[in-house]
Amino acid sequence: MKAAVQPLILYPGAPVRFAQLPCVPVEAFRETVIRDVDRGARLAALFGLETPAGAIELVAILAHAERGVLAALTTRPGAAYPALTPACPQAQGFEREIAEQWGVLPQGHPWLKPLRSHPPFGGRAAVWPAAAGPSSAGMIDFFQMTGEEIHEVAVGPVHAGVIEPGHFRFQCHGEQVFHLEISLGYQHRGIERALIGAPAGRTVHFMETLAGDTTIGHATAYAQVLEALGAGAAPSRAQALRAIALELERLANHVGDLGALAGDIGFLPTASFCGRLRGDFLNLTAILCGNRFGRGLVRPGGVAFDLDAASAVELRRRLEQAGRDTRGAVDLLWRTPSVMGRFEQTGTLTPEDCRALGLVGPVARACGLERDVRYEFPSGMYCFEQIPVSTWTSGDVFARAYVRWLEIQRSLDFIMAQLAALPEGPIAGTVGALMPEALAVSLTEGWRGEIVHVALTDAQGRFRRYKVVDPSFRNWMGLAMAMRNQPISDFPLCNKSFNLSYCGHDL
Repeated sequence: MKAAVQPLILYPGAPVRFAQLPCVPVEAFRETVIRDVDRGARLAALFGLETPAGAIELVAILAHAERGVLAALTTRPGAAYPALTPACPQAQGFEREIAEQWGVLPQGHPWLKPLRSHPPFGGRAAVWPAAAGPSSAGMIDFFQMTGEEIHEVAVGPVHAGVIEPGHFRFQCHGEQVFHLEISLGYQHRGIERALIGAPAGRTVHFMETLAGDTTIGHATAYAQVLEALGAGAAPSRAQALRAIALELERLANHVGDLGALAGDIGFLPTASFCGRLRGDFLNLTAILCGNRFGRGLVRPGGVAFDLDAASAVELRRRLEQAGRDTRGAVDLLWRTPSVMGRFEQTGTLTPEDCRALGLVGPVARACGLERDVRYEFPSGMYCFEQIPVSTWTSGDVFARAYVRWLEIQRSLDFIMAQLAALPEGPIAGTVGALMPEALAVSLTEGWRGEIVHVALTDAQGRFRRYKVVDPSFRNWMGLAMAMRNQPISDFPLCNKSFNLSYCGHDL
């Protein structure tokens, strides 16, 4: 680690001049990232951009949760560089993306294949040009095993039901899964490319639909980036309304997930109740802004809708009723031996694999890791009203379900506390012109986990590059690991316990 250097320390929501980031030789860049991750940091983002001279520059953002700070540095690797992934598995998806978008080869990457199979940025040739490799999602060679009674099972990309497309390739011996390979990219929409030159009128709508079930999470992260770069701040009342909406989004999705898990094992009482209750929580968001998914609510500088006294009373009343109904429905799960028999010791992840892969959200917390942006990098109302981190230790389907239940209870308490002490005052502040040639990072704890937005501006204060890291980008590999040595019949249950987003990964 002699080549490691000291990166620039910065904070979420605090802009810095991009020129302040140390641009170091690629060996020093590599050693610094590996060193910091070995010491407990996680790789929040790793991405490429084109310099005015046409070179490719790599930017790494490291999250040091124990200190509540971020660290950033850059390098210009040329056409190839020694891959980080063999020593830092957290980098595997990022490096595949860089190869795909910019044609920069991470030499020695153990699984270098298309991540999304979309056209590269800037018209550059990817490391797998169309003449020599795949040109669209799914057109890839899969890992294969050979041996007596080894067989392959292909699932998707078209699935039963109304869900997004994704392909799963299992290598099995009888029912036992030896290996699962997940191929995505069918939902790629080119959003990061479309954000270059923004912000513009459509930008916030892109953010609200990055992953449609995480409207509030991504819109909040975007608003915080613009407030950082535009020297703006959301008033206290707006911060409280944002936090209420974010927790309602968490409630709706967690309750829906518990119901879906119950449905996957044929336990109809909880499945039926939670299906209805998810709708109840979505309707509570509609009280805030008229839209069940929260679209139109969060805007840079604050929120677009206020909550009057009568609506606040009604929201509290309906939240209390939904909370009581949820407790009754979910308690049935934990008191039913047949449910526990299916949840426990199914799809187990180890804390070591979780750390190595950089997993986030309930998936990480179910392995005993205290990873929660609301606690590690609090902003807004979470600076004043901290939510305890909900963890379990078994790392299985039960743990992922039970962490959701703990978070449901704590989100209910948090919303009630916010409604009881809702600050007076305006709901929107001003956001000025964006700082030119600057970088800002925003972190938000969405219901699936850590959301990272990184914005870099050009000399005119427009987005030169905008990088989004949805929690699904990190956690799909966790699902593949959780299926090892499991019966293939457990895949639907295990998959639902992760409930990851295809479009959040593909962008």
